Amino acid sequence: MIKVVRVRPMITLDQTELLPQVEIILHSEAFRSSEVLRRLLRFLADKYVAGEADQLKEYTIAIDGLDKPSSYDPRHDSTVRIQVGRLRQKLAEYYRTEGKDDPIIVDLPKGHFKLSWEPRPPKSEVLPTQPNGTAGIGKPVGITAVLMWVALFFAISWGVYSGEQLHRAQTKFPQLEGVWTQDLEELWRPFLTAGGPVILAIKDPLFLELKHGSGIYYRDKSLNDWDEILASSSVSDVRKALKNPDIQPSRYYTAFGEVNAAFSIEKLLGARGQKLSLVRTSELSVQQVADNNVLFVGGQVFIGSQLHGMPIKPELVPASTGIRDLNPNSSDPAVFLDHFSTAPSEEGTVYALVTHLPGPLGKNDIEFFTSNRSAGYVAAVQWFTDPASAQTLVTNLKKSTGKFPRYYQVLLEVKFKDEVPIQTTYVLSRELR
Repeated sequence: MIKVVRVRPMITLDQTELLPQVEIILHSEAFRSSEVLRRLLRFLADKYVAGEADQLKEYTIAIDGLDKPSSYDPRHDSTVRIQVGRLRQKLAEYYRTEGKDDPIIVDLPKGHFKLSWEPRPPKSEVLPTQPNGTAGIGKPVGITAVLMWVALFFAISWGVYSGEQLHRAQTKFPQLEGVWTQDLEELWRPFLTAGGPVILAIKDPLFLELKHGSGIYYRDKSLNDWDEILASSSVSDVRKALKNPDIQPSRYYTAFGEVNAAFSIEKLLGARGQKLSLVRTSELSVQQVADNNVLFVGGQVFIGSQLHGMPIKPELVPASTGIRDLNPNSSDPAVFLDHFSTAPSEEGTVYALVTHLPGPLGKNDIEFFTSNRSAGYVAAVQWFTDPASAQTLVTNLKKSTGKFPRYYQVLLEVKFKDEVPIQTTYVLSRELR
């Protein structure tokens, strides 16, 4: 039986249809837990309908859309760019899941603050031919037309099959634009277990909350223990200036770099079916570290202290100025020094250290991604989740013995600007025994 494919005409839209679709998105599971992205999406949609989307600037979005203070400076604060990027990813996630059948697709093109929206491409209807040899459209079908329809049918069938196979591969493998490689397998094999979830520990820095007015939060990077805060003269001076308000510890915040890195790891391992459990480092118990495979992501203050007491001693250790080599070769420096500036321009070069060790009892695996700047450990995670960079890492790790080491350290040099890594270079690696 010959079948004829009839494509429905493209539906045109008017602006009154945008806001109802946006409301559907705002009440979805994907957006329900992110008030910031909900507020940003509603703001951008309102500006579009009002005809003001083409005039949107980063400063305007910060002040009117994200409730930032008037002192917001896009040159020194990348909040808007970060949240716009998150919104773009969240919209893509929504349309892959809950919104896969929505008639209207809302998007936020890269490099723009203006929403785009269009009807979902129409689906094809397949009409059976009538017994008299005519198609469902009421016209005779000649032999040439029959052959054309047969060819078209097989072409469409092959296209659907190929697309489905590609979709399955993209779902199974870690990256939508790449494939799971043998090099990635070498790097991540210890964390692809059939047992319980891998613990992903993210540093939650210690803040001092001063109960003054609506609340003031104070952070000194050198103070990471409550007893240190209580004994600090600088904290005492701050309290005196505010007439000695009550204080309490606060760990409500983490850096965007930790979140970025955690997302990349979850995307990679989650696509292989590995479950992850997200834990604050301040709440991670010694027993959990001893019983589970653990991935640490964060600054060097916390992670440096966690390296003590492990069965194997690392040769490269974090330092406040960079990475210290406890056993340097004749051609290597004793300290790999960071060189960077902070405000008003945050850029420079930092070193990132990846350390793979056995757990305290030697029966599990622990891996640390660390640096003095978030751009450093973000770049390190990017290298360990990218197929091309993974090949470079595995090749160098196998150089000395021809086999991939069980435990090791990798040192990377990262150039960054505005906390975004722009160039990452392999420096050295060490097998640990």
